Amino acid sequence: MPNSDHTRTNHTDTAKLVNENQCHMCMPLGGVVAFKGVEGSMALVHGSQGCSTYMRLTNVEHYHEPIDVASSSLNEKQTIYGGEQNLMKALDNVRRVYKPKVIGVLTTCLTETMGEDLNRIISTYKAEKGEIDTDIIPVSTPSYDKSHTEGFWTATRDIIVHYTRKDIAYHKRINVIIPHISTADIKAIRMILDTWGVEYTLLPDYSMTLDRPFAGKYMKIPDGGTPTSAISEMSGAPVTIQFGLTCEKNISPGHYLEENFGVPLINLPLPIGIGNTDMLMDTLKRITGKPMPKSLGYERGWLIDAMADSHKYNASARPVIYGEPELVYAYTSLCLENGSIPSVIATGSAHSRLIPALEKLLEESDCDEYPVILEGADFSMIEAAALEAGSNIAIGHSGGRLLEEKHDIRIVRAGFPIHDRVGGQRILSAGYGGTLSFLDRFTNTILEKKHSSYRELRKQELLSKIATVTETGFTAE
Repeated sequence: MPNSDHTRTNHTDTAKLVNENQCHMCMPLGGVVAFKGVEGSMALVHGSQGCSTYMRLTNVEHYHEPIDVASSSLNEKQTIYGGEQNLMKALDNVRRVYKPKVIGVLTTCLTETMGEDLNRIISTYKAEKGEIDTDIIPVSTPSYDKSHTEGFWTATRDIIVHYTRKDIAYHKRINVIIPHISTADIKAIRMILDTWGVEYTLLPDYSMTLDRPFAGKYMKIPDGGTPTSAISEMSGAPVTIQFGLTCEKNISPGHYLEENFGVPLINLPLPIGIGNTDMLMDTLKRITGKPMPKSLGYERGWLIDAMADSHKYNASARPVIYGEPELVYAYTSLCLENGSIPSVIATGSAHSRLIPALEKLLEESDCDEYPVILEGADFSMIEAAALEAGSNIAIGHSGGRLLEEKHDIRIVRAGFPIHDRVGGQRILSAGYGGTLSFLDRFTNTILEKKHSSYRELRKQELLSKIATVTETGFTAE
């Protein structure tokens, strides 16, 4: 059992007036990524040009793809008199230039503070234009309230709310709803589902729109994404698998489908690590009535073999794990499985269900050291906690690079955004194979640090002994 007098800090324990090097990004940015996972869609940010530029740059630096995000381009005048006319003009321009099937309109801090009524403005726009062939979906994403994690879940839920209806006939295609993960992890989950031979609708699917093969030609709206026709049929599915253990109910897409259409919800952790991936396999076994495919069985065996090989090294690690709640939970469970007791677990989100999920996980793992848990954290809090707890490795996105630069706490990069390395979209951790890939990166980072300082540490140790001999006047016979 964890130590009963463990230290825990969360956003309610520490009065902070500012974020210092924040651990999360703004809420509409998460909404932009969700809309990139819908076929033929375009995201339009109702706010200043600076907001949409920030979202474009952050996504481009991570995915290394040309990513368009439209803006209603508000300035001082609209801040006083309202931005309705700008939004209507922006909708006209986006429809004319991009010809999208879907426009996701996301609010910003500015338009939320102004009190812009998106639903009324869009209703007025539709009434003025008559019949249009573009679906317009408003999403409220005030950044001063929540993070990009909640923006992603909220937008995904609102997309489902927009399309689903009650008159859909029952069918056999299951729903699979994912959190904000790398495109490599989306492909890994698709591979698992395909290997099992199940029919499914995966939402949002940005595996092609944000990581597309070279085609030699710029596409304003790239191919890929979940078709809207498939989304509209999610209300007739036999079951929803949602990788959203830490997602609050009020923004949970799977919970909405269950509450409004009676689609049973199976809420699972991300399939990272043996236990979490086994849960997905057991679920698919129950749904399909078939045994696990032999190829996945081999992958599981290779992973266990790798865990046996690396356990002796990983036991020396005291990782600080930070980032989006769902990834943080998954990496924590993997570290516990392989003998690395986390020293600090942190997320920038202040609205997830991460803490109760972690408490249950830590209790079940029966570890004898209890990590510091930070919710709503920034990197000043994470840095202080990591130094006090003696963290010697980190798992997380590029925001934590100062841990590496200032304190030589090396980072195994994972999550979003990765902007100081290439290939952030190709970081693979999901499934047995993805877990093995992550485990090798983690273990090799430990070994790299050990070997880079081993000789110097032994030298210092020897010099220290010589100095002691000289002080005591001892001479060898």
